[in-house]
Amino acid sequence: MDHLFESLTQRLESVWQRLRGKGRLTAEDVDQALREVRIALLEADVHFKVVRDFVERVKQRAVGDEVMTSLTPAQQVVKIVHEELQALMGATGARLQMAPHPPTVVLLCGLQGAGKTTFAAKLAGWLQRQGRRPLLCAADLQRPAAALQLEVNGRSVGVPVVVPAAGQRPEDVAEQAVQRARTLPADVVIVDTAGRSQADAELMAELRAVRDRIHPHEVLLVLDSMAGQDAMGVARGFAEGVGVDGVVLTRLDSDARGGAALSVRAVIDRPIKFVGTGERMDAIEPFHPERMASRILGMGDVLSLIERAEAAIDREKAAAIQERAGKHGLTLDDFLEQMQAVRRMGPLDQLLSMIPGLGGKALRGAGGALPQPDERDLAHIEAIIRSMTPEERRRPEIIKDSRRRRIARGSGTAVQDVNRLLRQFEEIRKLMRGMAQGRMPAGMAGMAGMPGLPAPMRRSPQQRQGRRKRR
Repeated sequence: MDHLFESLTQRLESVWQRLRGKGRLTAEDVDQALREVRIALLEADVHFKVVRDFVERVKQRAVGDEVMTSLTPAQQVVKIVHEELQALMGATGARLQMAPHPPTVVLLCGLQGAGKTTFAAKLAGWLQRQGRRPLLCAADLQRPAAALQLEVNGRSVGVPVVVPAAGQRPEDVAEQAVQRARTLPADVVIVDTAGRSQADAELMAELRAVRDRIHPHEVLLVLDSMAGQDAMGVARGFAEGVGVDGVVLTRLDSDARGGAALSVRAVIDRPIKFVGTGERMDAIEPFHPERMASRILGMGDVLSLIERAEAAIDREKAAAIQERAGKHGLTLDDFLEQMQAVRRMGPLDQLLSMIPGLGGKALRGAGGALPQPDERDLAHIEAIIRSMTPEERRRPEIIKDSRRRRIARGSGTAVQDVNRLLRQFEEIRKLMRGMAQGRMPAGMAGMAGMPGLPAPMRRSPQQRQGRRKRR
């Protein structure tokens, strides 16, 4: 998600840095800062009317006595911008509205290529993890492979799928799914529908026919974050043509500029309810405006980080590893298991950006001297450990020169990389022995090896280039 707002975050950080360098702020200082904020938002593809209204609201608050007479005026301005960003995207997170009498029917709509079919399966998986019993419905009869794609995705998340029979219309398939949900029983029906390259009259008529037949409790518009300001015209078209209860933004892990996320609520007055944050079936998050505002301003998002950790790390396994480490010492199998759990939380750069102080310039390092986190580094660590025998993983102290050379060959790395991993692992082992009586928090065994310690491949770009030349 963080690639989406990276450029905007960098621009805003430079604005706040200049404001903090001033003891007191004048009206001219605020005007200059807001001019740069305006440019930053426009470059992020936020709708120009949304930018105009946003800047005006911030200005009215920022030139008041509360800021001008404050001992920390720059912080007050940042606080106002944070609050207004949150208000722009919705004061609070909007939840999926569940029917008082199941099944809850969710109708997905959007243009072709927006990611409706993938999101349908992601939403089903997310609902299942919340204790619900979802059912998927393939009502997209325009795209030949749509039903097959939904069946495949449904199997991957363990959710049944109702597919169309010959001669059925989309509204017939949707109605059949609702009826089947009552017999399974399933408490949520997610209906995937057809899209077009544009929101034309034929598409709207088809969606209205489905809507009027099944009377959905939620109509969610799926928008591609990479569509930029074009997404606003699409949102208006669906809001007027079908009626929309909420918005889903896909591809928030992309390099898009983020304007849709900051504009859509103001343009159609409907909340963003979910965001897609990656390719995996579990890469879906409920949308929290306050957390998104914090991430845009480089303040991190600890709550989302905790939620990802709770979903990815098995607390019972982590506690068992912790207990074994205290009694008998951590093994490389334990370390690998916990590292894989952390990787399931999402891309490493996303995780680091959620930690206050590790996003933006702090993550890039002074002058770019610090190496960027690289998913390949973690893959190399895993390859090194998997190239060891079971005995070597249990007792790494037996790994001498000849074994290190064999492990390096087997993992496609250098002996120096194996040496670094073993040194790092021994440091973690000692740390866990020392903290055994203090009960290190569950999950920290794996997380200790992530960004803080020098992973085998965490070298500067210059070091990497040198290694390639030696090869």
